[in-house]
Amino acid sequence: MLDLTPSQTVGPFFAFGLPFVGGGDVVPPGTPGAITLHGTVRDGAGAAVPDALLEFWQAGPDGRVPVRPGSLHRDGRTFTGFARVATNRAGDYCLRTLRPAAPTGAPHAPHLAVTVFARGLLHHLFTRVYFPNHVQANEADPLLSALDEERRATLMAVPDGGPTGPGYRFDVRMQGPGETVFLDLSAHGLAQPPAETVETPETL
Repeated sequence: MLDLTPSQTVGPFFAFGLPFVGGGDVVPPGTPGAITLHGTVRDGAGAAVPDALLEFWQAGPDGRVPVRPGSLHRDGRTFTGFARVATNRAGDYCLRTLRPAAPTGAPHAPHLAVTVFARGLLHHLFTRVYFPNHVQANEADPLLSALDEERRATLMAVPDGGPTGPGYRFDVRMQGPGETVFLDLSAHGLAQPPAETVETPETL
């Protein structure tokens, strides 16, 4: 059996095959209750990153995290809870989804788990997107409660009109002032979507 392709700073390898049509459409246009999540990925100097790739995993409105294979095959009906979007030349990304509920059986507030692939990274990074309207759940969330207010703000989506309707903005800052909080999952394994994994902030 061949070894896994190693991580490297200029990849991932075969990046042209990773994005796919409709990768940001967790739900199709016109779905009742759909929201958009959009933002910009920036490096430590504040410059846009035009070739980043972001993957999102989330629970559905019922709190269940879809774990069936076939997330890449959109049928317009099944909620996959998965998105994969590349940034454009301006470093922007956008996806359409449903508001997540708190994952069933987990002590976490509603959120999206995010994996970030970008130039200069030896390994991809993990973070989360939380929503400010879940005040009590956010206060009880073990990750958010472990962070000070300034760091916690880097994980919070900001309500706005969005490019295609009601939605939220979430920018990713790779390093420097306002750096997004990234999570260390190395001790927990990655066999299942990050939304079902217990994360620990790298900074703690």
